[in-house]
Amino acid sequence: MNKIYAQALLLSSLLPAAAVHAAVPTYDYKVVRSYPHDPQAFTQGLLYRDGFLYESTGLNGKSSIRKVDLASGKVLQSQSIPPQYFGEGLTASGDTLVGITWQSQTGFVFDLKTFEVKSQFAYPGEGWGLANNGKELILSDGSATLRFLDPKTFLEVRRVKVTADGIAVDQLNELEVVEGEIFANIWHTNTIARIDQNTGKITGWIDFGKLYPDAGKGANADNVMNGIAYDAAKKRLFVTGKLWPKIYEVKIIPRK
Repeated sequence: MNKIYAQALLLSSLLPAAAVHAAVPTYDYKVVRSYPHDPQAFTQGLLYRDGFLYESTGLNGKSSIRKVDLASGKVLQSQSIPPQYFGEGLTASGDTLVGITWQSQTGFVFDLKTFEVKSQFAYPGEGWGLANNGKELILSDGSATLRFLDPKTFLEVRRVKVTADGIAVDQLNELEVVEGEIFANIWHTNTIARIDQNTGKITGWIDFGKLYPDAGKGANADNVMNGIAYDAAKKRLFVTGKLWPKIYEVKIIPRK
C-alpha cells in the first residue's frame, strides 16, 4: 500500500472516531486575518520572533532562510543555503536560528541578525520539522517519533512516539510549540495534530480542510499545508503552506 494512501486512511479513520467517541477531539478554526505570502516560497519552517516572521524554504538550489515582514509579506533579509542541501525545519535558539536539511544529515546555526553561518552539526536520519520548547529542540523526521535535542550540543536527550488512541501517527512535518503543546503538520493533509510533548499522545486534531481549497492540487501537488508560527506575547497563531499566496492568522475553536 502506498504510504501516503495508508496515512490518508489512518487519518480518515481516526478523525471520525474522535468525533464520535471524543477520545481525540477535533477542532475547527476561525480566520482572524490573512497576510500576503510569497507564492514561490516552498515553506518548510516558520516562526515568529520580535515582530517578524522567519521562514525556511526547501528544494535543492532554492533553499533559503528569510526574515519576512508579516503585514506586507516582503522579504527583508535572506540567506541561500548551498545548493546540495534541501532546506527543512527552522527554529530560534538564543541569538541564533537553527535549520535542518532533509537527507543530508546536516544542520546549520545562523546568526539571528546577520544570517551568517556560525557552525554546522550532524544528526542521523532525515530532518523534517524543528521547534524549540525553551529547554530542548524538537526534531521530526517523517516517522512517528519526535526527537528532543540538547540546544547546545544537538545530541539527542530523549524521544517520544506520537500516537492517537494507541495508533502510531507518522508523516509528522513542520512543528511549533504552542502553550506547551507541540503542533505538527501531517504531511500531505490539511490536518494539524496537537501533541503532548511528554507522552506523545495526540490531544486533538485541527481540521483546516477548507482553509485553502487549492492545497494539494494543480501541477505541483506538493503545495500542501506546511508552516506554523506562534506569537506567544499576543497569543496569535499563524499557518500557511508550500507555495501558498497567503499566511493566515487563525483562532482554534471547538467543533460543535
